[in-house]
Amino acid sequence: MAKRRKVGNLLGLAVLSTVTARPMHPYEMASLMRARGKDRDMDIKWGSLYTVVGNLEKHGFLAVEGSAREGARPERTVYRITDAGMAELADWVRELVGVPEREQPRFEAGLSVLGALGPDEAAALLRGRLTTMERQIAGDGAALEAETEVPRIFLIEAEYDLAMRRAEAAWVRGLLTEIEDGSLPGLDLWRAFHETGEMPPEIAELAERGAAGE
Repeated sequence: MAKRRKVGNLLGLAVLSTVTARPMHPYEMASLMRARGKDRDMDIKWGSLYTVVGNLEKHGFLAVEGSAREGARPERTVYRITDAGMAELADWVRELVGVPEREQPRFEAGLSVLGALGPDEAAALLRGRLTTMERQIAGDGAALEAETEVPRIFLIEAEYDLAMRRAEAAWVRGLLTEIEDGSLPGLDLWRAFHETGEMPPEIAELAERGAAGE
């Protein structure tokens, strides 16, 4: 089970990881995180950056190192990571990597109520999703293979993301095949419901059984 952290926003994790390199001001942190693609690795709301940095300082994970001025711009506060911040970063990474946590993607939510659509419309949507995914996977896979200067340890999150999307695409491809060739169990009941507007008795019985078990 995930720990209750003093700063639980994953942007805090990204900030702590970024400032391990050297002290920097928040604008510099954001620029470096964007360059590293951190907003692809985690849900980052950039508008909360200064609040997160302030909370990290409040709880002793960051400390003010000084200030910096670039040209005519206002002075910016420079932060460094503290020993407590290094410990928090390491503990957070241990939890994220070592403790399995059930995640609920939006796609899974859609699949859970896919019966609201007819089989033909569902198949068309899945085909469109698969086409888009295959194009994205091909492009990202080629880009990853072409990346030869960056050590692999700094690319493993991209490898993982690509592997997960390939697995999803394979699963979608299999489901789509079952719908299109008619081999999906229950397909006739699904189609009959959308053709007649009446819930097949078999499905109604399953629904009642499920409600009774709650």
